[in-house]
Amino acid sequence: MSDATTENEISLAAMLEVERVLASMEATEHFPAIEELVGHLVAIGSLEEAVQEPILEALRDREDQRSTGIGNGVAIPHCFSEDVEKVTAIFGRSEDGIDFCALDRAPVHFVVLFIVPKSQYALHLKTLAAIAKILNSAETRESLAEAPDSEAIYEILSTKSA
Repeated sequence: MSDATTENEISLAAMLEVERVLASMEATEHFPAIEELVGHLVAIGSLEEAVQEPILEALRDREDQRSTGIGNGVAIPHCFSEDVEKVTAIFGRSEDGIDFCALDRAPVHFVVLFIVPKSQYALHLKTLAAIAKILNSAETRESLAEAPDSEAIYEILSTKSA
């Protein structure tokens, strides 16, 4: 398992593992999509069930400030939490698209949700930059859309963020 992140080196692949890639999200709306991703982190043991509600509340507070739908079919919901010791991330793909109130009003097909320890505030900007760098490429987004399963998606993300 690679929950890696050091202050100097951040990559999306280092924050993920195959179990943290949902190839086919069920949610079609903004906050239910976030709930689905956080629920998956709890289901696979990456987050304790006791912290699920506080983390969802922090994510909702962040989304209430401004949508994290950044355009080009990408959303990057994120928050800070005292309940995680390292950056915890999950990637979700929606074939139908999610209404995420994105800046360009387009449906979101790729969601990267991450939670940063409150004690590592500066890390969130580096994490956002690492994610945006990978998903800014139309070629990468096309490859991710065509990937048949979670393993293939993870492989694409691993090679793009190496």
